[in-house]
Order: sequence, then structure tokens, then C-alpha cells
Amino acid sequence: MRLVLVGPPGAGKGTQASFISAHLGVPKISTGDMLRAALAAGTELGKEADRFMKDGKLVPDSVVIGLVKERVAQPDAKNGFILDGFPRTVAQADALDALLTGLGTPLEKVVQIDVSRDLLEERATLRRTDKRTGHIYHLKYSPPPLDAELEHRADDQPETVKKRLDQYDAMTAALLPHYEKLGLLRRVDGVGSPKEITSRILAALDH
Repeated sequence: MRLVLVGPPGAGKGTQASFISAHLGVPKISTGDMLRAALAAGTELGKEADRFMKDGKLVPDSVVIGLVKERVAQPDAKNGFILDGFPRTVAQADALDALLTGLGTPLEKVVQIDVSRDLLEERATLRRTDKRTGHIYHLKYSPPPLDAELEHRADDQPETVKKRLDQYDAMTAALLPHYEKLGLLRRVDGVGSPKEITSRILAALDH
């Protein structure tokens, strides 16, 4: 199964990618993991990506696609893979499609995890970190003990969360219609227990 998993920040995409990866026996591939591995290995693409990052610039699509090409050629991806968080734009999707079709391993499914904007904001803005232990609590769903020394991280401040979601929406606005047109898109309800959501994703992959 060659799959792209799509979802806004806070939708639980990373968690689901790990569960589905274990269930299907295929690797979870994220751009962050690929970049870190390329930097650690000192590959040419890793060095190129590093130059952009050191200048505070986004790594170009051509470099990311190069990393994807190297990664999907590895033995553990021969039966498929789950791309987590890439592509995010139609240009990236077209480049990925050209790469995978050229390799004779076209994309099979794209799953979008749907969670309402209000709930995404609630999930993020009510998170608190215990400064002593680094443990993350949620004021509503996983309340901290009374003696916890709580910190509200900058990433979880309401304005930051809203900005991050706005950026995601703007970047991916054309992506879902693109995959829908190709008949690859499946949407699942991202509200419920992690196990329930995994079951919905697996059911969506069978259709």
C-alpha cells in the first residue's frame, strides 16, 4: 500500500501514521525524518538541504522529492509506504506523482483526517507542560496533578495555533480537490479514540 496521510496540526496524523505503518508492515516516511537522516548521513541532498535551512529558507521541492526518491528505493519500502505530511501543495503532488509513476509504483490512496477547527484549537491551546518532568497534560482531557509546575508553551498559545492552522489551510486548500479529482482521496472522521480512528482509516483503505 502506497499511501499519503493528510491532516491539520493537532489531528493526530503522526500517531495514526505509526499505527497504520505497524499494521501494514510498511515504513512511515516524514520529511522531517528524511531530512534528519540525510543530514546525519552527510549525503549530497542532505548537504544541499542543510544550506537552505542554515539560511532560514524552506528546503526546495526538488530536494525533498530527491529525498523521497532515495527513501522509497530502500528495501523496507518495497511493499509500500506511508507519506506523513508530504505533499502539501499541488506542485509537490505533481512532482511526487511523476516520481512514483516513473518508478512504476504509483500512489494508491490519500487519507485526510478531518477534525473541526474549534476542536483543533481546543486540543492545542489547552495543552500544558510540567516544567519538572516535561510531561504534557491537557487541562480538559488529561488534567495535571495539583503539584505540577505548568508552562504554556509558545507553540500552544492561541494566536500561534490559529496562525499555524491558517497556514496549513492556505497551503493545502487546492490539494484535497486535486486528489479527489484523481479518485484517490478518502476522508475519515478524526474525532474519537486513536483505536477508533485507526479502524476508520483501515476501512477507508479497503474502498
